[in-house]
Amino acid sequence: MPADPLHRAGSPQRSTKHQPPRGPAASADRAGPDQADLEQGPVEVRRSARRRRTVSAYREGDRTIVLIPARMSEAEERRWVGVMLDKLAAQESKRLLGDAELAERAELLSGQYFEGRARPTSVRWVTNQNTRWGSCTPAEGSIRLSHRLQGMPEYVVDYVLLHELAHLLVPGHGPRFWRLLEAYPRTERARGYLEGVVAAERLPHLPAARTE
Repeated sequence: MPADPLHRAGSPQRSTKHQPPRGPAASADRAGPDQADLEQGPVEVRRSARRRRTVSAYREGDRTIVLIPARMSEAEERRWVGVMLDKLAAQESKRLLGDAELAERAELLSGQYFEGRARPTSVRWVTNQNTRWGSCTPAEGSIRLSHRLQGMPEYVVDYVLLHELAHLLVPGHGPRFWRLLEAYPRTERARGYLEGVVAAERLPHLPAARTE
């Protein structure tokens, strides 16, 4: 299947206010923002001509301020606002799952979305997976998640867990596999989040989430 030094804001050139987006790659047919979005509060985007590549965000009272380059398109703005909201949420979440809790979470997700049919023999974090988010060995029933997921939003970790649980039922990535994941309502948003992380890692300077 297909996180940082602090950056100071330049002089704002243009500022826009809007409600939180539906995620970095939300489906077009979604009715509106989910509860997690609504809890983030209003978002203000400030564009700066001095800012070339970096994107940063921080909380200001009940608002979230997102700082972006002035040349960024509206579509890029929407995508980066979603990415930065998720990064802030991840940084503010202090709860990290251990291996035992991860296994319990997998069992719960299997029961909720796969009628308990996916039964892994082991679920654990590993530090040797830097090119993939998770892996599964169906013959052994073992699931391994990359430590890079630790601290990411819960719905993203859940998606990766469900992805690997689905491989216990369907080894490949054919239509049957993706039909299983359709049961999880945040599949597209989680995939968009992970794609945003990969895109950010390719920038010369990673976007930072700055807190006051």
